[in-house]
Amino acid sequence: MERLRVHVPVTIGAILMVAVVVSAQEQRQQASARPAPAAPVAPGAIVPPPGYVIGADDVLAVTFWREKDLSSDVAVRPDGKITLPLLNDIEAAGLTPDQLRDRVTKAASQYVEDPNVTVTVKAINSRKVFITGNISKPGPYPLGGAMTVMQLIAMAGGVQEFAKSERILIMRTEDGKPVALKFNYKEVADGKKLTQNIELLPGDTVIVP
Repeated sequence: MERLRVHVPVTIGAILMVAVVVSAQEQRQQASARPAPAAPVAPGAIVPPPGYVIGADDVLAVTFWREKDLSSDVAVRPDGKITLPLLNDIEAAGLTPDQLRDRVTKAASQYVEDPNVTVTVKAINSRKVFITGNISKPGPYPLGGAMTVMQLIAMAGGVQEFAKSERILIMRTEDGKPVALKFNYKEVADGKKLTQNIELLPGDTVIVP
């Protein structure tokens, strides 16, 4: 019994010491595993459409967490590049925002320890569709999201009085070859053959004879 009285306090003390050490280790592991705070989203950012890649004239916000001097709103130049403070020119065209973020992060790591970068889209000017012919407001129109032929015609002010609206064509390029798709405005306006009211793709040209 004496032996028990001597060893019990020692055993409890050892258990408490082990518990403290384990708790400290767990806290350190949790702290190291905790992700860094996300860089703030730039005001005016928009959600790009599925499959979006950056193009010339698009406006982006490149934001560094805790590094305001490196953060900047930039427009993609015709050569596909953007210019950032300290980092100079970086190729952006043809990349997704996430891919550009990775590229900027890699470039910034030479100057900043563990850079935390966010790339957001503020304006999409590279994606355009065109409408010409007997339409009230012919010209290029930005394709910031999903848009059908009928929606483009409405944005362009509608077909003119003497337009042959049953013979409208959508010109696009598929696999490097020009393709002409027919569109009958009168049928769609009457709720008929709605499948011809297709979603437009960047570069499509709608011709209203």
